[in-house]
Amino acid sequence: MSNQRVRFSDLLPHQFRARLKQRPLAYLPLGTLEWHGEHLPLGSDAIISEGLFVRAAQRFGGIVMPPIHLGPDRQKTTPDGVVLQGMEYHESTTPHRPLDGSCYWIGPGAFNALLDAILEQLKRAGFKAVFADGHGPSRNHWRQGLAERQERFGLKLLGVTEDTVKEWRSQTDHAAKNETSLVMALRPELPDLAQLGADRSVWPQGVGGPDPRDASAAFGEECLEATLQLMRKKLDEAGV
Repeated sequence: MSNQRVRFSDLLPHQFRARLKQRPLAYLPLGTLEWHGEHLPLGSDAIISEGLFVRAAQRFGGIVMPPIHLGPDRQKTTPDGVVLQGMEYHESTTPHRPLDGSCYWIGPGAFNALLDAILEQLKRAGFKAVFADGHGPSRNHWRQGLAERQERFGLKLLGVTEDTVKEWRSQTDHAAKNETSLVMALRPELPDLAQLGADRSVWPQGVGGPDPRDASAAFGEECLEATLQLMRKKLDEAGV
C-alpha cells in the first residue's frame, strides 16, 4: 500500500484516470511557510497535512493535491509600524516581533479566491469531492465557507467541522506536543528537539500548547491513526 502513487503531480495520465474512477476524491493540504519553533521545519503545516492525506489516499483511495503554502491569519501593525502576523504576537512570543522564516500571510479575500480557483479546476478535472485541512486559520476559513461553496460548485466538500473538531487529533496546537509528534512520525529526519534546551523553566518562543519536549514519534503515530479512523467515518457518512 505504501508504494502507491497518490500525489496528483506524480501520476501518469492512466494512473490519474484509474484513481479518479476508483474514488473521485481530492485531498487539499492547507499549509504555510511559518516559524514553528526552533525545533521544527518552516513547512510543518504542509508536511503534516500532506502526510496525513497521503496515508488516507493510500488507505481509502483518492488523490492528494500539492499543499497550499499561503494562508490567512490574524494581523496587526504596532505603533512603530511593524506588521505582526499570527504567533508573532501570541503570548508565548516575547517580545512580540517578526519570527524568522514566516512567509505565508495572505488576506482572507485573496485566500478565498485561491480556494475558488482550485475548486473550479478540480471540478473540471472530474473530482466529485474535496477534503481540505491543515493550518488552523486556513481550516477555519475553509469550514466557514463550506456550505456556500458546496452549493456553488456542486462538489461534496469536507473538513474539520464543529461536530468533529473535538475528536480531530491532527494539528491541534502550534509547534507544541501534537504538531511536533506528527512531524517526528512523518519526517523523523527533520525535527531537532535539542534546539529547545533542557531547562523547562524557559518556554520555547512561538510555541502554543503542551510542551514539545514531551513529543514522540509514537504519540504522533497514535494521533495519525485516530485521525485516519475519523476521516474514514466522515467519508463513509458523506457517501464519498
